[in-house]
Amino acid sequence: MSTPAYYTEEGLKKLMDELHHMRTVERPHLSQQIADARDKGDLSENAEYHAAKEEQGLLEARIAKLEAVAANARVIDSAQMDTSKAYI
Repeated sequence: MSTPAYYTEEGLKKLMDELHHMRTVERPHLSQQIADARDKGDLSENAEYHAAKEEQGLLEARIAKLEAVAANARVIDSAQMDTSKAYI
């Protein structure tokens, strides 16, 4: 089990917005780039295709990382924190 990551509501919303953007905008855009590059012919010598596939791999890794962080995210309420102590 992973350790929890603590976020403010605003920070978690920002993380979820980034994840949503990657899933709904960047992933379909990359899929289209791969399809366009594939239509250009021989894949063994197609630099556009290989670059798009590499970028897709990086995007999928980032999505998986953000999903794992989001799954273990905990929202902290700063109003309920004791501010007389420093927490590490």
